Amino acid sequence: MSNSLSLFIILSALLSCSTPGQEKHNSVSKSVVKDWKSEVEGTLNLYGHRNWIVISDGAYPQQSNQSIKTIKIDADHIEAVQFVLQLIEKAKHVDANIIIDKEMAFIHEKDAIGIESYKTKLNKIFQGKPVKSMLHEDIIQEIDASAKLFNVLVIKTDMALPYTSVFFQLECGYWNAEAEKDLRAKLITK
Repeated sequence: MSNSLSLFIILSALLSCSTPGQEKHNSVSKSVVKDWKSEVEGTLNLYGHRNWIVISDGAYPQQSNQSIKTIKIDADHIEAVQFVLQLIEKAKHVDANIIIDKEMAFIHEKDAIGIESYKTKLNKIFQGKPVKSMLHEDIIQEIDASAKLFNVLVIKTDMALPYTSVFFQLECGYWNAEAEKDLRAKLITK
């Protein structure tokens, strides 16, 4: 084999290998995910206590943490919220704390056309369910802290209204915080 052919083969092999910097971007979908429902369902089957699923608006930032996977979907925001909620309700292994941005309650129609309709639809979906509201920045800090050890799925929609992201903080579906607290108290006394 000639030296130039050998050099060409070696260079081709080196250029085809991915670098560590390229691997960072593998956790982000570069285009719209067509079969997003299957992807979300598969992810939820793997997720458990302390994982998060976020249905975000269009301006939600792509976070740099490799544990936070972002997929872009071509579906209505409300449809995505309903779908994820139904998956969680059907799942035996997980339940969820539902969290919305506290700021949304202070946004009015004159400032964001369509926000009142969105609030009405969201309230209907979550009717009878405990929903916690927190400042957006506090939610992001909780996700960042959780993502140091656990994975987060962000489902990004085209929603163009401020502070409309919905956060599902997953919990164990067959064991609750009160039972855990009782167990810990018993362990301390033994």
